[in-house]
Parts: sequence; C-alpha cells; structure tokens
Amino acid sequence: MDFRFHILGSSSAGNSALLVTPHSRVLIDAGFSARRLKQSLAAVGERIEDLDAVFITHEHSDHITGLAGLARLDKPCFFANEETARAAQTCAKTALRWKIFDTGSTFQFQDLTVCNFSIPHDAADPVGYTFSFGEDNLLSPRRKLAWVTDLGYVPQLIREKIRDVDFLVLEANYDADLLARSARPMSLKQRIRGRHGHLSNDLALELLMTLESDRLQQVFLAHLSRECNSPDLVDAALCTARALRPHCRFTVIHPASPSPVSLAPR
Repeated sequence: MDFRFHILGSSSAGNSALLVTPHSRVLIDAGFSARRLKQSLAAVGERIEDLDAVFITHEHSDHITGLAGLARLDKPCFFANEETARAAQTCAKTALRWKIFDTGSTFQFQDLTVCNFSIPHDAADPVGYTFSFGEDNLLSPRRKLAWVTDLGYVPQLIREKIRDVDFLVLEANYDADLLARSARPMSLKQRIRGRHGHLSNDLALELLMTLESDRLQQVFLAHLSRECNSPDLVDAALCTARALRPHCRFTVIHPASPSPVSLAPR
C-alpha cells in the first residue's frame, strides 16, 4: 500500500490515530499520554520523534492528553482552529507550535489535502477532518479518509463532506437502552444523547444505510463507551449495513483494545 492508517486507540478513555503517506506522518488527536503514544507507535513500526503534525478535533481530555508530552519533541506542529487551540493550550499548560486554520477551510500539508468541517458537539469549536492523498494514478490512486467522532447527530454538511471517502472512522458511542438503564446522572444522559453529545449505534447505522457513496471501502466504528455500549451490540447493529454494502469492510474498535487496529490492505 502507498499509505498506512492505524487507530492507536479509541474510546471514552482516549482517542488517537496515525496516518502515514509517502511524505507525511500525522496523528489525528492525541488522547493518550506521550509515553503510551510512543509505545503504540512502536507497535506499528513508527517512532514518535518522526511525527510531522498533530491534527486536533477538539479540546476534551480524551483527545488532547498527550499534547504536553508531544510539545517536548522537536518536530511536530499542531493544527487546530483558533477556539480549539486556545482551549487546548490552557489544558496543556505548555507552549505548542500552533498552525491555526479557519473552521470549514481546506488546505495543504505536505502531500495531504486537509479539509475540516464543523461538527455538533459540546466543545469550543469542534471539527471533523478528511485527508486526501495519492497521485491519482495506477501506482498511487487518490484516496480520502474521514475522521468523524464526537457528534450528537449528523447534519447534511457532514454527509456532503464524507460522501466521496474511501475510509471512514465513525463514532458509535452508546446503545440507547444501556444508556437509559445506566447509573449515570440524568443530566449526563441528556448531554450524551443530546444534539451536541454523542452518536448512538442507531444513528451511526442510519448514516451508513443512507450515505450516498459508492467509494466506501472500510468503516471503523469507534469511540465506544465502556459502560453504555459493547462491540457485540455494535456488530449486531451492522448486519443490515453489511448486507447493503457487501464490498465494504466494517471494523468495530474495542474500547479496551490493547494494540492498534490497522487498515486492512486490499
């Protein structure tokens, strides 16, 4: 393959992924300590010192815990919009090499075309991303990967941004019945299932069933709640999506996965 993609971990306890192309090594979020990120990167044959950039979706701790440790490295820069950078800077309590972008913009970073778009979540200015790469020829076909987690519902804008992606990381945070029966405070339940909370299994499935796309090759279901969801429940919910998209591979990221989950070669 002319690129590699590894989800280093994804759950309510932390989220991060690595995208490697011929000229870029970037993290999407850094929700684990730098020590754990170093170990996870080593497990896929990469060095933390070789990272070129970190793209941040929003400032919640399960997406930025590693920023302070990563800031000690000589190389990576940190991409975020202004509101997210301000909030993350306060949490990191150390100087970061920021590259500020406007929400909704598209820009180039090395051999990546990066598009960011607003998502509905209770953070300062949260975004999702698409990353496009490749030379658009037989040896290196043009590919597009989307990262869409931490959203309470899927507005039309997001559907438009991801309709032509080859690879999709999509949140399936909670099972509605498990959340309702959980011992969590009512205020927290309302936040999670609100329009600026998290995506349920049912809403994730609805998107996969209605997304107008004939390019989708692999979907990762990510950011599962340890208390209010399970890989088995997500897997069961995917039965109809698998039938509708027989040529697409669906991978559920276990919230306690001890090792990175990688894009399957095709």
